[in-house]
Amino acid sequence: MKYGFDNDKYLKIQSEHIKERIARFGNKLYLEFGGKLFDDYHASRVLPGFHPDSKLKMLMQLSDYAEIVIVISAEDIKKNKIRGDLGISYVDDVIRLREEFMNRNLMVSSVVITHYSGQDTADAFKKRLENLNIKTYIHYTIPGYPSNVALIDSDEGYGKNDYIETTRPLVVVTAPGPGSGKMAVCLSQLYQDNKRGIKAGYAKFETFPIWNLPLKHPVNMAYEAATADLNDVNMIDPFHLEAYGKTTVNYNRDIEIFPVLNAIFEGIYDENPYKSPTDMGVNMAGYCICDDEVCCNASRQEIIRRYYNTLNSLVLGKAQENEVYKLELLMKQAKITTADRKVTVAANERASQSDSVCAAMELNDGTIITSQTSSLLGASAALILNAIKHLANIDHSIKLIPSSMIEPIQNMKVTYLMGNNPRLHTDEVLVALAMLSLTDPNCKKAIEQLPQLKGCQVHTTVMLSEVDRKIFKKLGVDVTCEPVLKK
Repeated sequence: MKYGFDNDKYLKIQSEHIKERIARFGNKLYLEFGGKLFDDYHASRVLPGFHPDSKLKMLMQLSDYAEIVIVISAEDIKKNKIRGDLGISYVDDVIRLREEFMNRNLMVSSVVITHYSGQDTADAFKKRLENLNIKTYIHYTIPGYPSNVALIDSDEGYGKNDYIETTRPLVVVTAPGPGSGKMAVCLSQLYQDNKRGIKAGYAKFETFPIWNLPLKHPVNMAYEAATADLNDVNMIDPFHLEAYGKTTVNYNRDIEIFPVLNAIFEGIYDENPYKSPTDMGVNMAGYCICDDEVCCNASRQEIIRRYYNTLNSLVLGKAQENEVYKLELLMKQAKITTADRKVTVAANERASQSDSVCAAMELNDGTIITSQTSSLLGASAALILNAIKHLANIDHSIKLIPSSMIEPIQNMKVTYLMGNNPRLHTDEVLVALAMLSLTDPNCKKAIEQLPQLKGCQVHTTVMLSEVDRKIFKKLGVDVTCEPVLKK
């Protein structure tokens, strides 16, 4: 893999910059953490070299300074909102996040339930947290938020919220997902701290868009592709341009809300310490790109992957057509098509020749491996076998799993488990391979190649089953599929 991002430099300068921001505000800073602290795979895909847990490691360098406040909306509790990437509720993710942070020696001081207006589900969750000895606070819905500044900056607005007791210079405010009310929690604390004679500050930490890259840089365009469902749009920050004469990039929601934030800050402090949305950010990622072309190429590929994923979601009724149109426009702006994804071309070419379901994988050295569905194996299972045989220098004619072993498994699936598809999925093939590796050196050698599949690209000519999709994800393989349901 070619690297375009210096992760060690990022950890160093990002933590130093946050320390500087803490000092600027008299040793008390509320830092709104956007995006994912754990498993930021989008960042690692568009910035090759960025580790998925980089932001967490950076925070661990500040563990002596920091405490964490986890925010969840009462409305999300009521709706039982689910994290799409993990398949767990926001409620369960609050508990998970707390445990993950604490396991890394990070202090989690409390949980805040926002947008509260008497929801029974929120009351039940608060009781659950308190039974676990987790300090819990309530922040209320404010009528007219965020425009009614006079009410917001009053004892009936922010002043009505529970005051969050904090003890450390850096208070990291994070949440299971967007729309949880992190910014409002930070601003509420500023209001209440000011009433108590404490002069605290606020800053925002989001990786994307990267403010010091051009507006139409592929990395920033890939962020728009990732948020097509939210209709986020990257924009030149007009406030920063007016104040400093410098062009920087932010996104529409922060730019649109800035006049309101400006009024809220003036209501709290009589002045706003920031002249633009860009000023509020602390992201240093743009300074750590060491090979721009590598990041550009990776970002173009991410846009294509997002396009296919949205097409698949549209078929399943989980996306809107306007999301597809937006991604098509981004692809035109980036001057790319699906043909720029090598595995897409390879899989579809083989399918046209064989008239069956096919798949293709691009290995990290650029080698293309293909497969097709047979009476014994699905295309994805065959693809993994073909790839690890190639990596292990095992002749393609050698059958790692004999048909005499596959047939009893098929019989079990169809006869006893009442399945309709006798072909082996990826997980079944890997289990069979593991059993055979006890006596077959080739199987053992093939299994040892599985880590080399991390970062490889795959395309299939039909949409994958959930089982196959999860196996590829566990192997670290990036998958796209034609928007065609299996028959």
